[in-house]
Amino acid sequence: MTTLAKWSPFREMDTLQHRLNALFGQTAPRSSGDQTFGLTEWTPLVDVSEDEKEYLIKADLPDVKKEDVKVTVEDGTLRITGERKFEKEEQGKKYHRVERAYGSFERSFVFPENAKPEKLTAEYKDGVLKVHLPKSEEAKPKAVEVKVT
Repeated sequence: MTTLAKWSPFREMDTLQHRLNALFGQTAPRSSGDQTFGLTEWTPLVDVSEDEKEYLIKADLPDVKKEDVKVTVEDGTLRITGERKFEKEEQGKKYHRVERAYGSFERSFVFPENAKPEKLTAEYKDGVLKVHLPKSEEAKPKAVEVKVT
């Protein structure tokens, strides 16, 4: 006897998304019913800006504790590493979907020539890491007055 399965367009979309992610070398959560298989790898999003005094890197690190973030400088490269840990499953708590990514991360940035890495400072507040990288004095714009004769 043949058993009929109920067609689910959302399950079809989930399967298609998983296949596309696998094709491009990415991992994504795979859900089936109320189970989730695997956790995604993640890379924090950053903004890099500059003004006349410094470069500023802002990294979004929601749910990452300050002690789980490390900022290092080595061979002209700024490296931000850390880990967002998955909550331990509590007694009586059942997860139906896990879409946020967890695990270790690393971002690295090469210093511009006019940067002063020895003066680098970092601050962490409300899930946002701000790294301030001052520019050297000769890199700052200087006004030169020209006399017209």
